[in-house]
Amino acid sequence: MAAKELRDPALSILAVLAGGRRHGYAILKEAEQLSGGRVVLKVSSLYAALDRLEKDGLVERAGDEIADGRLRRFFTLTDVGADALRREAEHMEAQAKVTRERLALRRTAALAGGAA
Repeated sequence: MAAKELRDPALSILAVLAGGRRHGYAILKEAEQLSGGRVVLKVSSLYAALDRLEKDGLVERAGDEIADGRLRRFFTLTDVGADALRREAEHMEAQAKVTRERLALRRTAALAGGAA
């Protein structure tokens, strides 16, 4: 698979699955929690995203089970998915570093009386 930039909700789904095997409802709830409420998935968009991620080899189905009288479809992160998530985290860290550096330059320029 060619390296693609991951965007929410895919990034959130992969981050949840990095914690282990989960069923759809658990993915919904954990994605919202991990994102501080920024990512709120609907069931239809979750399964559409999971289908795309599965097609791309980033996640795989990990069985079905009955829980609380409902059929739950489980998913897990693949090694390819873990590598993609790791690359995206590194990219995000590099972007954050550059942003902090640029903000520090702005602050320095403002203190020196330059244009801010």
